[in-house]
Amino acid sequence: MVKTIVKIEGMMCKMCEKHMSDTFSKNFDVKSVTSSHDKGQAEIISETASAEDKIKASVEEAGYKFISCTSEPYQKKGFSLFGNK
Repeated sequence: MVKTIVKIEGMMCKMCEKHMSDTFSKNFDVKSVTSSHDKGQAEIISETASAEDKIKASVEEAGYKFISCTSEPYQKKGFSLFGNK
C-alpha cells in the first residue's frame, strides 16, 4: 500500500474537500481519500502509486492549483491488546 500526499492550493471549504476527494475516487483506484482545506492537501491511500502528471491533471481539471505530491509506503496501523515488543 502507498500513501500519497497531494498539496493543493485553492480549497476553501468542506465542499471543496468533498469535490477533491470525489475527483480522486473517480479517477484513481484508491482505498481511501481524505482532503483538508485547512492543511491544503489530500491524503490518498492506494495499492500502487499514481503517476504525478495524472494527479496534477485531475487537480487542475477540478479547478484547483497543484503544488506537489509525495508518496511513501503505507502500513495500516493495527490495534493490539498486548502492545508491541
